[in-house]
Amino acid sequence: MSQFLAIVLAGIGTYLSRAIFIIALADRQFPPLALRALEYVGPAVMGALIVSMLTTAEGQVLIGLPEVAGLTCAALVAWKTRNHIYTLLTGMAVFWGVAALLV
Repeated sequence: MSQFLAIVLAGIGTYLSRAIFIIALADRQFPPLALRALEYVGPAVMGALIVSMLTTAEGQVLIGLPEVAGLTCAALVAWKTRNHIYTLLTGMAVFWGVAALLV
């Protein structure tokens, strides 16, 4: 029962920590500087995900054909479309496709 209670409390805490900003800032405008800085959150998160995928816990870089193909295609889509969703979907599809073909 204590595990279930921990899961429920963690869920409530996560929900409240996200909802409080929506509730507290619903009638306010974000400063233009903050909005400008938030434009870089998506690319920064994507970069962090890529780096964490390509390195081991010891700091070694592991890169193979699936990673290179996925990153190359994702970079081309990002350059052409400037759309984070298309970039992510293309990179993932190419990575998984090439990895499946090499198995």
